[in-house]
Amino acid sequence: MKPTRFETAIALIDKKNSEDPNTYEVFGIEYPKELLYAQRMSRKLLQFNPNASKALRIAARAQHICRWKIARKDYPMDRVGYLKWRETLKKMHAEITAEILNQVGYDKEFIDRVSLLINKKLIKKNEESQMIEDVICLVFLDYYFEEFAAKHEDEKVIDILQKTWVKMSDKGHEEALKLPYSDKSLSLIKQAIS
Repeated sequence: MKPTRFETAIALIDKKNSEDPNTYEVFGIEYPKELLYAQRMSRKLLQFNPNASKALRIAARAQHICRWKIARKDYPMDRVGYLKWRETLKKMHAEITAEILNQVGYDKEFIDRVSLLINKKLIKKNEESQMIEDVICLVFLDYYFEEFAAKHEDEKVIDILQKTWVKMSDKGHEEALKLPYSDKSLSLIKQAIS
């Protein structure tokens, strides 16, 4: 049986992300970093919303597509530089994904919808944009937070947690509080949200 457009799009996104020269180790296995992130985004989205639309599922999978191609160090190491880097990345992620979707035969309306979601436009106003933001935050908290917290001062960690919390919906908050944290991390989260 021939794969569907959706399956082909996911496979092409994964193929691009499998080229990531950066790796991330889990249980002694090295994964291309962005491929692993993309798979975690998909898994978390379906846990969060088993009925997620195909557009949302593609946007989640392609959230960081080819992220390594634009280095953070190429932008000023301040808040303005960081925001500029993030905006440039989002634009690139949306463009690469649009090319893939066009290649497999999706129409302009569908491609525009996925691009809107990848660019995280209308958070707090658009249900799917909010959902992708929640999933991004949940993936960070579930898979990357402990490692991040170990490398930074508590004050910075609390600040990042507060910024993360503001972006999330009430449902996102509920899910975030169900995740398994170390005692130290849980204490930092409680300080951040109190």
